[in-house]
Amino acid sequence: MPVMPVTYFRLLSCSLSLVLLLSHPVAASASANLKQDPRLIQAVVLNFLHVQSAGLPGQVDITLGALDARVNLPFCASLEPALPPGSRPWGNTTVIVRCSAPNPWTIYVRATVKVIADYVVSTRSLTQGHVIAPADLIIRSGDLAQLPPGIVTDPSQAIGRALTGGLPFGNPVRQDMLRAQAAVIQNQSVKLISSGRGFSVTGEGKALNNAAEGQPVQVRSASGSLVSGIARAGAIVVVSY
Repeated sequence: MPVMPVTYFRLLSCSLSLVLLLSHPVAASASANLKQDPRLIQAVVLNFLHVQSAGLPGQVDITLGALDARVNLPFCASLEPALPPGSRPWGNTTVIVRCSAPNPWTIYVRATVKVIADYVVSTRSLTQGHVIAPADLIIRSGDLAQLPPGIVTDPSQAIGRALTGGLPFGNPVRQDMLRAQAAVIQNQSVKLISSGRGFSVTGEGKALNNAAEGQPVQVRSASGSLVSGIARAGAIVVVSY
């Protein structure tokens, strides 16, 4: 889990202190005349971005933009942070902070969220259809927020898979450029293993479609009947009853 900066705890402490102060009846009656402390807005935004980025890999580093010193907002007892529609909680982003009562207002807070983590790049130029081997990959470290989505962060996610297109030397590997190797190929002779409660029968057949391991495949058996099963490595199709 990312280590939260000291600034975050100071802002949060400030937020809690003001909440306790306003819980006093006399202080609460005077709260209508209070102005919004910008540090509380920053604390809410910082906490919101930490929650939004909790599932991201690597180390998350959040830097908030300064609020305009000329902004003079009425105090709000319940600040509501949110991301604009279609935006992401990393990279250069903006958080909307709204107050609904007693005096509605909205402010936009800019932030930069870096996600420093390992990712996988190619050690040489690779062609379409190439099945990736360990020697084809090397690990780099950098800000994932500055890279395309779907970057492979672990070599095991790519090894043994085929490229759907060319990959130049030193380029990051993305999930959408990989496909599983076919365990069964159309018109290939396959071994049929049919099993059920108390029995198992082995036979031969011909695959009617391509299928990666674990995918469904239709097979024409030696007797001419059509059966459906699950493709396994080594041109094997398992049929369960």
